[in-house]
Amino acid sequence: MRGYIAVIGGAALLWGGCSQAGTRLSDYVNPIIGASTNTTIAHAEHGLGKTFPGAATPWGMTQVSPNTITGGDNGSGYSSEHTSIEGFAMTQMSGIGWYGDMGNFLVMPTVGPLHTWRGELDNPDAGYRSRYDKQSERAKAGYYGVHLTDYDIQAEVTATPHGGVMRFTYPESDTSRVQIDLARRVGGTSTRQYVEVVNDSTIRGWMKCPPEGGGWGDGAGKADYTVYFYSVFSRPMTDYGVWSATVPEGADRHLQSVTSEEFINRTSNAEVIRGIESMEGDHLGFFTEFPTKRGDEVTLRTAISFVSMDGAEANYKAELAGSSDFDHYREKVAALWDDALAKVTVEGGTEDDRVIFYTALYHTMIDPRCFTDVTGEYPGADGRIHTTDRYTRRTVFSGWDVFRSQFPLQTIINPDVVSDMINSFIDMAEENGSEVYDRWEFLNAYSGCMVGNPAIAVILDAAVKGITGFDMEKAYAQSRNTADRIGHHEVGYTPGSISETLEYGYFDWCVGQLAKLMDDAEAAREYDSRGQAYRKIFDPEKGWFRPRNADGSWVDWPEKGRMQEWYGCIESNPYQQGWFVPHDVDGMVELMGGREATLADLESMFEKTPIEFWWNEYYNHANEPVHHVPFLFNRLGAPELTQKWTNHICRNAYRNTVDGLCGNEDVGQMSAWYILAASGFHPLCPGTTEYEITSPIFDRITYNLPSGKRFVVTVDRPSPDAIYIDRVTLNGKPLEGTVLPHSAIVDGGTLHFTLKKL
Repeated sequence: MRGYIAVIGGAALLWGGCSQAGTRLSDYVNPIIGASTNTTIAHAEHGLGKTFPGAATPWGMTQVSPNTITGGDNGSGYSSEHTSIEGFAMTQMSGIGWYGDMGNFLVMPTVGPLHTWRGELDNPDAGYRSRYDKQSERAKAGYYGVHLTDYDIQAEVTATPHGGVMRFTYPESDTSRVQIDLARRVGGTSTRQYVEVVNDSTIRGWMKCPPEGGGWGDGAGKADYTVYFYSVFSRPMTDYGVWSATVPEGADRHLQSVTSEEFINRTSNAEVIRGIESMEGDHLGFFTEFPTKRGDEVTLRTAISFVSMDGAEANYKAELAGSSDFDHYREKVAALWDDALAKVTVEGGTEDDRVIFYTALYHTMIDPRCFTDVTGEYPGADGRIHTTDRYTRRTVFSGWDVFRSQFPLQTIINPDVVSDMINSFIDMAEENGSEVYDRWEFLNAYSGCMVGNPAIAVILDAAVKGITGFDMEKAYAQSRNTADRIGHHEVGYTPGSISETLEYGYFDWCVGQLAKLMDDAEAAREYDSRGQAYRKIFDPEKGWFRPRNADGSWVDWPEKGRMQEWYGCIESNPYQQGWFVPHDVDGMVELMGGREATLADLESMFEKTPIEFWWNEYYNHANEPVHHVPFLFNRLGAPELTQKWTNHICRNAYRNTVDGLCGNEDVGQMSAWYILAASGFHPLCPGTTEYEITSPIFDRITYNLPSGKRFVVTVDRPSPDAIYIDRVTLNGKPLEGTVLPHSAIVDGGTLHFTLKKL
């Protein structure tokens, strides 16, 4: 059987560990930061942070959170500006677009008549959803609470690594209930459900969620999973039942259909069957009813599994069988977060600065989440159940985003999680028979979302930084397969695309570096050459990168030129995407006309960027392609501009407010950028052992490393506006240049900055 600690934590986190002495780090976390999909404020259809405000454990399987919406591009299922809540689900995605998925096992406490339809934002009275008191909303690491005003019910949720606990405090009522919508799913619906009454307090069952039911990318993401559950009520079930809506054979179940009038009518008129012991159907819900006096509490403890009902029960017995006390679990999850957040601690700055920092660190430790039961079982990409004690199977790899900052951060503070993810890559590629990696993996689904081959960069970055625990021979072979089958073109560039040519070129370079590690000189030469693909799409006449056709001709130049969004680019314009040659900055600068011309162009880009950092055509921090760009100033001999702009970004693109993330969180990437930049270093090119330094935000930053060593960043700052580096020492000796080696961090020591005003 798998060791329980490793399955849950991956990085030596104990379920029930002790908190740090003094002020609890978990109290600094504000999960409301970024919890909005508002497109008006964001100035873009991509919306704001799209995080969820509910409860989770570090790297846990569950995310117990309020849901306010099923439709639209609302991946987390929640947006702060919505005024009513559908219910509280056991699973969520964090910070993603593309319609999203999960939001499974939606629980709602209600009083009065039974509604089988959730209702709508503009008509909550038509269903079981409820308006809520915004001022009552409380969110902490591992806890969420709110008052549901339509029912006068206080709802609270907390989490365990494989489950969660919900506590509902009722008014006086002859008919109070807990109801569970088993069909509900963010971005669609589950298409088949089963529920069974085990005893007078326990139910179990499952919900199947294939692409035919929408979900990830409204089905285009190919998500195909089953959530199994095991749930125990604190109040015996004496009056319970199932509602079942009839779904016509062949009926469409995608997002547009499950938010249609036809679907609403079917669900609102679902058949209610009381006293039934078990049922399987196409659209089911379960409820238990009871009278309450004011102040009566009912708790629901639930564990889930992606393997089986037995797996869900095993997870329940391991984490939830010991106590029915809600506060017991709330304290345990807070202790887990205290331990996890203690991996990087800060001193100095304002209270808001510390809240922003620890909330960002919290957001980086949600995914890649655990996909493994306490038994060591996990669902394989071949549709079979596997058991392993080698590693914790992980899932939700937002590759195009997270290779840039999120995984480089974890190589320092949670290397076991990185190793787990690479083992997951390798085994998935074997199980599904493809022998290649996908760029955006979700619950074993290869969605193909975005561009590039980012798993290769994660593998290289781990390998050069000394992370082991995975089969390097397999990783290398599969990386070559991936680079050869996805993205490589005989003409040496991707016809019609700047983004793909530049990104595939970088990942080909990564394969070349892996080849060098494997002493494969011939392959190293081949992939290094392919890494020069960027040169083939630079148009000297226009002085910038430009998409070209397969026959070598240029794609017509648009009226806005390199400022034209989507001109050969993914979620960007050529001006933004064109800086992505991290593996050969010198070669890129040469093409751009040399240092002076490149520096002037880059500085102009930042000077024209709006101060709020909402979606824009210059330095668009709201999206990932530019996240390395501020550090290019170091390489251009103007380190004071790296310092100026990284400080400016940290101060203005991140805030202790619901709109405190200027763009989608993207599964930890947006927050990881902040953690590293605020610490005074950030990689320019993942896959090397170098970080570019910049001036830190805080006076002291301590990295408590898994080895037991400490890497400490200290700062002499004569005034708050002293953000420019005067001198830097590493372990008391001057650090020359702008590069910090990875070994300096993992070996432990002190990096000391003396700052000044210009």
